Amino acid sequence: MSEYTRRRPWLAALLALVVSGLGHAYLRRWARALGWYVAVTAAVFVFVPESAISGAFAGDPPAVREVAPAAAVVGASVIDAYVVARRNNRAYERERETTRATDRREPVDYGTAAEPDARSAGTAEEPNAPSAEVTDADGTVRCPECGKETDPTYDFCQWCAEPVGEGDA
Repeated sequence: MSEYTRRRPWLAALLALVVSGLGHAYLRRWARALGWYVAVTAAVFVFVPESAISGAFAGDPPAVREVAPAAAVVGASVIDAYVVARRNNRAYERERETTRATDRREPVDYGTAAEPDARSAGTAEEPNAPSAEVTDADGTVRCPECGKETDPTYDFCQWCAEPVGEGDA
């Protein structure tokens, strides 16, 4: 299951404008949604005069300068919801590209019954240890056990913790 799903940035911004924190809730960023809700509420109670609040409830629109601090925090929330949605979509696209590239990758041939299996060919001290990493045509080093891309500077696979490389110690 994917960690990311495609979201509409304009909808996140619109929801954040309607109710503070709702755009972030749409993006499933719960802590951020609560944080923006608390920030907008605090800005209203701290910076907006009580007369402007009671006047707004009575139908008398307050002066712009009275609600400007709260409006600035709401604006920042809207912008943040839009940016987070765009970032989420970029991560989603990267994840899809990675998945597609992994699906297109040719399976690693570890040998047939007539040939010794690369996973079981080890040293005399460790008879079942992998003897060599699998290197793709583009130079990518892959773990012979799980097949995932590994960091060639390590002598083990950071995904499955199996030893990788010629001189396993």
